[in-house]
Amino acid sequence: MIRNFYSFIKFKPAFAVGFLFSATSLLFGIWVASLPGIKARLGFSDGSLGLSLLFSPLGAITGMLLSTRVFSKIPVGRWMFRGYIILSCIMILQINSVNRLMFWICLYCFGTISFLNGVSTNATVNLLEKKHNRLLMATCHAMYSMGGAVSAGIAALLFLTHIPSGWQIGLVAFCIIMVQLFNKKYLLANTDIIHSRSKFKLPSATILGISFICMVSFMAEGCVADWSAIYFKEVLFAPKALISLGYAGFSVAMTVGRLNGDMLLTKVGSKNVVVAGALLAAAGFAVVVTAPAVMVAIAGYIMVGLGCSGIVPILFRTSANIPGLSTVEGFAMVTTGGLIGFLTGPSVIGFIAEKASLSKGLSLLILMGLLAAYVGWRNPFLLNKKMMAKASLPYDEQIY
Repeated sequence: MIRNFYSFIKFKPAFAVGFLFSATSLLFGIWVASLPGIKARLGFSDGSLGLSLLFSPLGAITGMLLSTRVFSKIPVGRWMFRGYIILSCIMILQINSVNRLMFWICLYCFGTISFLNGVSTNATVNLLEKKHNRLLMATCHAMYSMGGAVSAGIAALLFLTHIPSGWQIGLVAFCIIMVQLFNKKYLLANTDIIHSRSKFKLPSATILGISFICMVSFMAEGCVADWSAIYFKEVLFAPKALISLGYAGFSVAMTVGRLNGDMLLTKVGSKNVVVAGALLAAAGFAVVVTAPAVMVAIAGYIMVGLGCSGIVPILFRTSANIPGLSTVEGFAMVTTGGLIGFLTGPSVIGFIAEKASLSKGLSLLILMGLLAAYVGWRNPFLLNKKMMAKASLPYDEQIY
């Protein structure tokens, strides 16, 4: 794990893109910790907050519709450089929203830009893997998880020093933009036009199966992000300094799992990783909703993080290499389900929490995890161990 990550850091073209993965979660970790305050400041109930969060998936759908046009005109590196600066500015406005209208507009714009940013970064990683004959996807997604853990820790520390989330997001966004400026030449070196403006194709049932698994994994991640702090505060009565630690535990577990993900993939195959991961995530949510204390719930979120860690990198790599589809089309078809799960999942949980309880809302993810495991087991695009050995270089024989 350490050797692989060290070589990844030295490989500047990949590290520049990998940092963008962590930039997203650095922003999002502050967002997670700020949600209870936003809920109180703008007078949301669980149900109205859940309904408000639907603006993000509407934005993501807009991003999906725009993606083929955007990436047939704009080089992917230029979009990455600009897109993440725009996202940082949106998040500053979102967390500091002074009324609901401003909050809703920011959520919509966040969904749109997040979708386009996700396509650009994952497509670039896929191109770098092919160009340099090296597995990079899981390590880049580990950077995302690492960013979430770091930002959750930053939020907890700054809350202890009485620095509000509005100032926290400004500080984090400034640091992200400075690093992007430092990496500008590596990002702009990616001059590929990643879509040919062919007509968008309807997905097959098999592709929809991958999209469903992606939806469940992202739904789990979105619910941890948006509801873990509220669950800790309102159900487990955790002190303010601890409310972000559920997400932190989840993010640390995701980081550890993904730093080992490329090595694990060559040994057990993508199908086994997806099925076992979905089952572990379902078990983790079962621990969370039955937890009698904060520390037990944190352990449950760690299980969820470990379970989800290997799933999404596999799905992104698979979607980029579906026969007959461009990279953008594959990502759009599969990751639309993922982003819808990430952004609508918290809304669904909010509705259930309004009618019943937050614990019962989170229980839905147990069933979804079991369904994802079954769909993964039946999906022919996910490879077994023997097929994976033919598809990729062994971990120890990767070309650095």
